[in-house]
Amino acid sequence: MNVVTIPKKLAKEGDLIVLPRKEYEALINARAIEEFEPTIAQKKALIMAESNFRRRKTLSYDELTCKLGFRDRP
Repeated sequence: MNVVTIPKKLAKEGDLIVLPRKEYEALINARAIEEFEPTIAQKKALIMAESNFRRRKTLSYDELTCKLGFRDRP
């Protein structure tokens, strides 16, 4: 078992996190991934979808697959 001595200054500040190096590097690399930025058309489509959802103008998965012709109505 490894023993780690934490300086009192760090322990008093309360912002100390200990994790394995591989996990730390994975977190650093995850920050490098670009975030998704929706287009104006995608934002408008989302607003319309949210509006339809609020007005309960939605289809269940089964209704959608039937309407698209992927399967027959039960």
